[in-house]
Amino acid sequence: MLNIDQLAAFVSVIDLGSFTAAADKVGLTQPAVSLQVKLLEQRLGVRLIERVGRRAQPSPAGADLLVHARRILEDCAAATDSMTPYREGAVGRVRIGSGGTASIHLLPRAIAAAKKQMPGLEITVRIGNTDEVLRDLESNALDLAVVTLPASGRSLEIEPFYEDELLAVAPKGSEMPEGGPDADFLKDQVLMLYEGGNTRTVTDGWFAKAGVQIQPTMEFGSVEAIKELVAAGLGWSLLPALALKQDRAGFLTTSPVRPRLARQLGIVLRRDKHLTKGLREVIKCLRGFGEMPRASLRR
Repeated sequence: MLNIDQLAAFVSVIDLGSFTAAADKVGLTQPAVSLQVKLLEQRLGVRLIERVGRRAQPSPAGADLLVHARRILEDCAAATDSMTPYREGAVGRVRIGSGGTASIHLLPRAIAAAKKQMPGLEITVRIGNTDEVLRDLESNALDLAVVTLPASGRSLEIEPFYEDELLAVAPKGSEMPEGGPDADFLKDQVLMLYEGGNTRTVTDGWFAKAGVQIQPTMEFGSVEAIKELVAAGLGWSLLPALALKQDRAGFLTTSPVRPRLARQLGIVLRRDKHLTKGLREVIKCLRGFGEMPRASLRR
């Protein structure tokens, strides 16, 4: 493998015509530059420089190498220059994993805020359930996860940052009990619930505390699909308030339930994850949308 410093010394000697001038240019002693060229000649097994009078000139082999050496040094300089925006934090990439609701109703605002501060930042989002997202995070296929808690992993740092209330959702014009429906009321409705995941676990736990064993009429893996079905008059549901901020032009009736029901969203990172400028900016923007006290991750 050719040594870049040796190539640079060789090119400088040819360009300037002497070892002394080349040494002054690169900030080395003349013997150090001579050694660099000698080592390069030994590596290639040919003589590269000849003296013509008092001036150093390339040998035939040196003249051939000079073409390649200049190209190599130019490519190395371009590679170094291409890293400058990353070193200064002007560009970068952040890979986020999240559930469907947060990816639709929370992440776009946070991403827009981060991109406003760092226009060169590339952000990608992968949608999946909590287990899938955390598995990708632990394998370093993702940089950051936004998931419904609880989440666990010995290699992970977890920060609750957003409390998302779950609301009773019914077709437009439905009568809601005063003070909001409770578990006994909802069990008698045609109920459509989210299938699986921590949101469903939280919902089932709320019914269980009231002594109600819930048997939903239908289950779906999409909050957005449930919203459409409720709006079409096919039943009731319990859905995250985050997903109801845009209510299909008023086709739904919503209400808090009794007692209050909420889920927590968390920011999750690997404990050993290096916090680039872009990753710090995304975390800061997510925290800006948070609505609950938190014990923060690394700053």
